[in-house]
Amino acid sequence: MANMFGLLLGAILRVFRTRRAPLLENLVLRQQLAALKRKRRRPRLTAFDKAFWVLARRFWSGWKHALIVVTPETVVRWHRAGFRLYWKVISKVRRPIGRRQTPKQVRELIFCMVAENPTWGAPRIHGELLMLGFDISERTISRWMKRAPRDPKRTERWLAFVRNHREVIAAMDFFTVPTMTFGMLYCFFIINHDRRRILHCNVTRHPGSPWIIQQLREAFPYGSGPKYLLFDRDAKYGMEVPIAVCSMGLTPLRTSFESPWQNGVAERWVESCRRDLLDHVIALNERHLKRLLSEYIRYY
Repeated sequence: MANMFGLLLGAILRVFRTRRAPLLENLVLRQQLAALKRKRRRPRLTAFDKAFWVLARRFWSGWKHALIVVTPETVVRWHRAGFRLYWKVISKVRRPIGRRQTPKQVRELIFCMVAENPTWGAPRIHGELLMLGFDISERTISRWMKRAPRDPKRTERWLAFVRNHREVIAAMDFFTVPTMTFGMLYCFFIINHDRRRILHCNVTRHPGSPWIIQQLREAFPYGSGPKYLLFDRDAKYGMEVPIAVCSMGLTPLRTSFESPWQNGVAERWVESCRRDLLDHVIALNERHLKRLLSEYIRYY
């Protein structure tokens, strides 16, 4: 029994004695690296050093404990950069494929025709280009017509009108709010341009022309409305809402298609409402959302 205990103790001592040299060597190397790090805070690593640590991360689970030159997050960033570089190299197309790019001369000619002839559509411009010897499809022309630079004078005229008549302008608009049950609620509001005051606000699940007309009657009873009412070309208004606005003694002003900047006062209020209120709560139903909006409007 004593012999077996002696053999076991000797084996343990031999194992520690054989590992003593590598442990001391690692300790010495770590001390030198620590001294080097104190002397030079940010050592310059070559591509070979980066590749070495990327491979060490791949094949050694304890690489983080031995790394002191840089942080582990830096090695992970090197790996991701190498991944992007690898796929960039193998995905590089040697010759261009796909649709031929529209020449710059043709694009400038399309922009010029759009600016000088606002009533021309894609078929008319397509015919003019064919007569000039440019073979380009009508669909390509319509796509470039959407990218044509707008006339800045029209923008200046609209902004000047809004500034000069803000005392007699009100705007109305909709915005959507999802509920807890993944439903959709439509919030309708009317805002005054002069003092940015909310004149009316309501919530519904099914907006339509009769409902909007009723909201306008509640907001402007007995002809107390402003001179101009600004709203967009949403299909919910239909033909009935502009007619009802005129019958109430107001002048309807419709914004251009896909031009929310023309109703900037209403859009900014929607952004403020989302940032201050709706991004922090989940609406349960119409009653809950209407109560939240009423409290926010009193604060606003």
